[in-house]
Amino acid sequence: MKQGDLIPDFLGTDENGKELHRSDFTGKKLILYFYPKDNTPGCTAEACSLRDNMDALDAEGYTVIGVSSDSEASHQKFITKNNLPFHLIADTDQRLQKLMGVWGEKSLAGRKYMGTLRTTFIVNPDGTIARIFSPKEIKTKIHAEQILG
Repeated sequence: MKQGDLIPDFLGTDENGKELHRSDFTGKKLILYFYPKDNTPGCTAEACSLRDNMDALDAEGYTVIGVSSDSEASHQKFITKNNLPFHLIADTDQRLQKLMGVWGEKSLAGRKYMGTLRTTFIVNPDGTIARIFSPKEIKTKIHAEQILG
């Protein structure tokens, strides 16, 4: 996906098993952020940066939705543990990640594997992509400030 593209209508199911669609957010600006794993240091820092800046994000008209391959149950625990005020999509089959182009090859200690490439899409009220923050751009501890910047 690139700037100007329309995001898919069916986004996935959230931590409560509720289906989320692009059309649910028509007229709203959306922060659709993809992260590798619940309860890991970087992913927790990123989620907490968004949580801690919700008033400013709300004031700018943003709705936040996180996406990872974790299960609904894992998301529920992550939300409760960190008091997150936004939904998390359980993309356990990586369908949305593949459609958005954020499922790819990663490496750790010389070992290559497939995983989520930390990426944030800023989506216009009409469902088109306004901006993309690539994995190299995202600073997890201050990600909300980057978006608001």
